[in-house]
Amino acid sequence: MTPEDPKHRAHAHFNGGLDAGGVRSLAAELAAARGKSGPAARAAMAGLLARTAFLEPDRTGEIYDALALGWRGRPVKAAALSTLALPPGDVPPGLFDAWWSVAEDLAAGRLDALAVTQRTAALGGRMPAAFEARLAAMSYLWPGVPEIADRPLPEHVRLEDLAACPPGSLGRAFHDLIVDNKFDLEVLDRESIGLSRLSKPLDYLNTRILQAHDLWHITAGYETTSLHELAISAFQLAQFGHSYSAQFLAVSAAVGALAPAFAYPVLMDTMTSAWVHGRETPPVITIEWESLWHLTPDQIRAACGIRPYRRPWRADFLETRRPLADSLAILKRSLVPQRAAAY
Repeated sequence: MTPEDPKHRAHAHFNGGLDAGGVRSLAAELAAARGKSGPAARAAMAGLLARTAFLEPDRTGEIYDALALGWRGRPVKAAALSTLALPPGDVPPGLFDAWWSVAEDLAAGRLDALAVTQRTAALGGRMPAAFEARLAAMSYLWPGVPEIADRPLPEHVRLEDLAACPPGSLGRAFHDLIVDNKFDLEVLDRESIGLSRLSKPLDYLNTRILQAHDLWHITAGYETTSLHELAISAFQLAQFGHSYSAQFLAVSAAVGALAPAFAYPVLMDTMTSAWVHGRETPPVITIEWESLWHLTPDQIRAACGIRPYRRPWRADFLETRRPLADSLAILKRSLVPQRAAAY
């Protein structure tokens, strides 16, 4: 590998430490280049986001705020998030190569939707026990989490209860989304992936987001398209530091380094706008959805202070914009499966 090889640049920044000012400057440089940025610079950003996701997750707020400021040119209108002031975690053997290989295999067309999800989820499985402890501790840094940390795991939502809700209500909209798209009510089976064995508050947070992922789609204004699965991952990360979302965004950033340069603004405009949306929205993870089934999504937005997502690109951009669609196929393949990801 040469110093300008994308993988080499990603590796150097993955191992080279985090500096919010450097992230902001690099983001501004990439934003100024728009659709003509070099793969090495894009790979450097991917390495920084991977380091954040896997080695210094408690700095997520600081780093993504800097990313959004550099790319968008304005600060997030929310209080800065604290960090744990811990040294970086140890790098598990083979982690960097495993992360980068997901993007490489996507670029080569070797992965289907399920494989992308499984490979991304497996990255988190490589992390040591200390990583879970760090995630649990840093969860309390996010608004709303301390007040729900000791809640018992939520009961299962029943499809028949949703079917009984009036037309136009959140409950009916949720029912129809699940039935019409043949989705699962909780995305994945919580028992089979052992969520109850996680440390507090990770047990509640990860169980609740399985239940609420599609509710967040409805109430926060995210559609079930490829691009909006990327967007809602950034929104989830901004809301409570969701670890899987951070890992998925790091994979997406690596894909952005390997995809055509003109695709990069689509990726970063979406990621940063949804991050800002999540940071500037009151905590949604605290909402007791079961008491709100009868209300309309508009009523819930008004009551909870949720402003619908203002998309920088059409939600179906990757599905409908020919002839760009074929050129953006790498990006689309990486985003399609994420509503079914292992949380």
